[in-house]
Amino acid sequence: GTGRIAIPIAEQGVQVTGLDISESMLDHARRKAAEKGVSIDWVGADCRDFKLDRRFSLIFLAYNSLGHLHDLESVAACLLCVRRHLRKDGRFIVDFFNPRLDILTRDPSARSPVAEYPDPDGRGTVVVTESNTYEADTQINRIRWHYRVGEEREYSEELNLRMFYPQELDALLHYNGFTIEAKFGDFDESAFASASPKQIVVCRAVSSDESGDTVSQ
Repeated sequence: GTGRIAIPIAEQGVQVTGLDISESMLDHARRKAAEKGVSIDWVGADCRDFKLDRRFSLIFLAYNSLGHLHDLESVAACLLCVRRHLRKDGRFIVDFFNPRLDILTRDPSARSPVAEYPDPDGRGTVVVTESNTYEADTQINRIRWHYRVGEEREYSEELNLRMFYPQELDALLHYNGFTIEAKFGDFDESAFASASPKQIVVCRAVSSDESGDTVSQ
């Protein structure tokens, strides 16, 4: 992304590497980091296929990023890259929301409010609404965000996110070489439960000794 999470972490004195496939996102991130006076190693790469020649004590996929991987092959490729870049004592954290059927099954023609905020260019108030169509066969929620700025003409952007249900997410991590150490339902570290808004999964890579199989490292 644009460093919304990476930059505050770096401001705490933590060495951070940020990876994104979008060069425009990285351009924003570099500019914001320079304004804050922090040094971050920004990497332009696909999370399914990267090689950085170093390992990390922590790797995390923040704020529903996993949902941009729409098929199991992409998920497996990403998790393989993560394992290859984790230190032996390292941890991997996935932050993904707990899918809500009442939202997924909304009327596709209806709009729901998302946000309102002052336009930074002084053109009035930005009003954001969303509509969505959920494909049960692919588990992809096709979201369209509609923006209206002041009295100007409305425009929209598409965001397609694959859903990962709780037992499915745990199984994907398990069968791709990870063991779950903790699963929280929110950032307050409350235990994950049916009504939890989030799935925050803390795990580590399983060694070949633990699994009985050879796990690529």
